[in-house]
Amino acid sequence: MKQLICIIFSIVLFGCQEKTQDKKEVEPNPEPFKPELVEGRYNVAFLIMDGVFNTELTAPFDIFQHTIFRENIKAMNVFTVANTNDPVRTFEGMRILPDYNYLEDDLPKIDILVVPSAEHHLDTDLEDEDMIKFVQRADEKATFVTSHCDGAFVLAKAGLLDDKVSTTFPSDIDKMQNMFPNLDVQKDVLFVHDGKYITSAGGAKSFEAALYLCEYLYGKEIAQSLAKGLVIDWDLTTVPHLIIN
Repeated sequence: MKQLICIIFSIVLFGCQEKTQDKKEVEPNPEPFKPELVEGRYNVAFLIMDGVFNTELTAPFDIFQHTIFRENIKAMNVFTVANTNDPVRTFEGMRILPDYNYLEDDLPKIDILVVPSAEHHLDTDLEDEDMIKFVQRADEKATFVTSHCDGAFVLAKAGLLDDKVSTTFPSDIDKMQNMFPNLDVQKDVLFVHDGKYITSAGGAKSFEAALYLCEYLYGKEIAQSLAKGLVIDWDLTTVPHLIIN
């Protein structure tokens, strides 16, 4: 009798589990999340992909996002764009769900494009024609285009740094100069501002390049306030940099 009861219980339990699984399978996928873009702010797009490095993404993201907590300035809407709706895995293993898919979505106007470094920005990423075309399209209307570390290779491949002065990760400067022999790639500086392009050495110095742009847009007091909020000592005069115009 006990065996019979156990068999009946198992059948009932299996049936319940099967119904639960069936229910999960037929549930529709939720609508993709889109960030709130407040009118009157700069729209700042961060280009992400598998292998993107945490620091070059999160450093400027933190600085720019904190502008919303400052008064009487044109703050920034920050969001990510990628060529997929699936999570992107950073080089260090963080999983990030992109806000926009530049292959499918109607994108908001991009005022500032940020290109963080990624693992394959010196090789296979440069063969991604859709990504390069996206960068070129964004550049047409952007007020600023910035890169950190090897993100400069993407800008160079897109032709944005022709006739401009730039920089990149210190140990990759010679590689960039060899790959793009007509470019003026500077050593011994942490960032270069030429026209609407700001290229930085990357790493932790991505904070400095982002703070510089904030000082350029909002003034020294706001930039120092943003730095203080992240426990960063900010003094532009102590940062090796080059401003062309």
